[in-house]
Amino acid sequence: MSEYISEKNNITKKDFIKCFWLGFLMQANFTYAKMQGVGFCIAIQHILRKIWTNDEDYKHALQRHLAPFNMTVAPSPLIMGISIAMEEQAKEDYPDYDYEAINAVKVSLMGPLSGVGDAFFWGIIKLLASGLALGFAQNGNPIAPFVLLAVFNIPNFLTRWYTLKIGYERGQSFLGELEQSGKLQLLTYCAGILGMVSAGCMIAMWCSINCPLTFTVNDAEFVIQDTLDEIFPCLLPLVFVLFGYNLIKKGMSSGKITLILALVGFVLGMFKLVG
Repeated sequence: MSEYISEKNNITKKDFIKCFWLGFLMQANFTYAKMQGVGFCIAIQHILRKIWTNDEDYKHALQRHLAPFNMTVAPSPLIMGISIAMEEQAKEDYPDYDYEAINAVKVSLMGPLSGVGDAFFWGIIKLLASGLALGFAQNGNPIAPFVLLAVFNIPNFLTRWYTLKIGYERGQSFLGELEQSGKLQLLTYCAGILGMVSAGCMIAMWCSINCPLTFTVNDAEFVIQDTLDEIFPCLLPLVFVLFGYNLIKKGMSSGKITLILALVGFVLGMFKLVG
């Protein structure tokens, strides 16, 4: 069990097994502020401690991996493996390494891997497992739930373990090629753009705020929200989000920000300025 994965940082197979099992707790630590970020950090923190023996460097590594993270959980160990490989590379290149590249790679892989994971696990494996189990259940066979669990979870377990190994092993060579070609900086820049686009999409989809005020001018109804949408669609949700972001920059906790936004929304709603 003490087989070394990385002798230079004393990382063993046991550490990877621990990371594998802790990865199952990613959803248990879900928050709207960090989503799966806390669970991701917990899964690899013992390996980060071995890589970064200095307390300050270790704290910075934890902060990097506490960033918001959200994807289909089954292939997520692939990104864990890549992140571990990048942290080792960061230690070798210390202090010249571009640490922003670590989260940039995570962000750039979340979407594509989630697309594949959702299609495979929720679109294929879940239906296959449910169909097989249903056939046994209709015949009154007590093994039906075990068939469901086995057919769904065996591919899940195998995917988690092998993507963790592949992410670490292939991640090192992949990142080396990116650094030598100079594409790592480009990837970091593009991931930042992708992150901002994703944030904009989430604002438009999840924040439903409108102005219900209307006026009558020369027997014609003038709807303020329609005018705002013509000038700048989803302007009010954007204003509220930027207001919350400004509070975050001032160091305010997410709990206080939630209360302030709720209070502002309540007051504006009482005067029928927003709906």
